[in-house]
Amino acid sequence: MTRILVTGATDGIGLATARALAARGADVLVHGRNPAKVSRVAAELDCDGVLGDFSSMAQVRTMAEAAKEHGPIDVLLHNAGVWANERVLTEDGFELTMAVNHFAPFLLTHLLIDSITDGGRVVTVSSIAQTRGRIHWDDMELSEGFSGFTAYCQSKLANVMFANALARRVKARGITSNSLHPGVIDTKLLRGGFDIPGAPVHTGADTSVYLALSPEVASKTGCWFDDCRERIASPSALDEDAQERLWFRSAARLGIEVS
Repeated sequence: MTRILVTGATDGIGLATARALAARGADVLVHGRNPAKVSRVAAELDCDGVLGDFSSMAQVRTMAEAAKEHGPIDVLLHNAGVWANERVLTEDGFELTMAVNHFAPFLLTHLLIDSITDGGRVVTVSSIAQTRGRIHWDDMELSEGFSGFTAYCQSKLANVMFANALARRVKARGITSNSLHPGVIDTKLLRGGFDIPGAPVHTGADTSVYLALSPEVASKTGCWFDDCRERIASPSALDEDAQERLWFRSAARLGIEVS
């Protein structure tokens, strides 16, 4: 049975993804920050759950240790995400959007990489917003000119850059790393950030489930997907020098050693 850790699995696209994976026979490990919600979803899906607020890197570390107790992971599915209309700095000094959407999955992957089985998969939910993003190298906290849109686009671009840089590093173990746009989906994030209608929530899980389980993409890595099809990511996302710069900058900000 394929064991899949789904972050942000108690609401929206994450919950739809966890349900779809469980329906296909996967052993799902659900993550959330609200104990009651994690317990409810775990009971519904007859699976286990782990807790952690991704705005806190200390909680990411604690959550990783809890996840390890459940044994090897075949698929690490980074779904948790946030939109912030106001600039907030976390306890670690990160801008909230970048903390939850980029630094948390970067750190979690680092902590769990040895627990991912050879031939496993890392799937990172990004957004079409990555095409509008740029990394603010000298001011990732966006201390000047902050907007929710700017912060979100930066973080979603970082998702694709991270996924591509990771793909090169885990290829020798047969682990794949891909990123995706889930679609314009009717979630709290879409309503709070864009105030536009979207497609039904369950359709937002389709590409994540495809990349997690489909044999068609078992050897695909370093790719960007939309509607279960490989697409071309933005030029910024495909810049390998920038990917490497972000990789080592992120590690330095988190105080971890990476190669």
